[in-house]
Amino acid sequence: MWSWLKMSFTGALEVLIEMKNQDVRFTKDTYVLAFAICYKLNSPESFKICTTLREEALLKGDILSRRASCFAVALALNQNEVAKAMSIFSQIMNPESIACTNLNIIIHIQSNMLGNVIETLKNAAEENLSKFVKRRAFSEEVLAKVREKVKDVPALVAKFDEIYGTLHITGQITTDSLDAVLCYTPRDRKSHTLLLNKRMVSRRTFQPLSQSLLAE
Repeated sequence: MWSWLKMSFTGALEVLIEMKNQDVRFTKDTYVLAFAICYKLNSPESFKICTTLREEALLKGDILSRRASCFAVALALNQNEVAKAMSIFSQIMNPESIACTNLNIIIHIQSNMLGNVIETLKNAAEENLSKFVKRRAFSEEVLAKVREKVKDVPALVAKFDEIYGTLHITGQITTDSLDAVLCYTPRDRKSHTLLLNKRMVSRRTFQPLSQSLLAE
């Protein structure tokens, strides 16, 4: 199953790279698709492609959406490029989404900044917000990573367990995985995915991925 999906993602990325090579202007949604595909492929090569596309976009003054940047951050974290992930995250305007909230926790976990992780969770649990303001939510999967990281530090485990209980009571824990949060597609954006799928079906045979963008 994964082999078939990987071939599909690779094919989609080839379509996007061919568009770029033909100087087709990328929209904000195109960058979301490109970065999402690179994230799903999760390889050193796809990380290089994502990084190159992002740097070129910034040089051209193209606008990268928060969602596109989140995929870039997640890919960098998956490739253990923590410094790069931190750099990209720091440039996200209004990092208030559930994806940003959880990516920020992962960044601090992989940076061994456990005190900051506990403090962030504590502040989120104790926020005195209006009932009309949505509280920050954390993925159960991400919180499991936190607990695994602090399990050998008794003082932090105790604090985490207390905070976890509060987050549970206040309804700030979601069973959605980080991947599910990142890949959630609003209804008005699904048409773009369908369009890409059609392009994949009708596309001609392009040059091998390894000879395209990275060869430039």
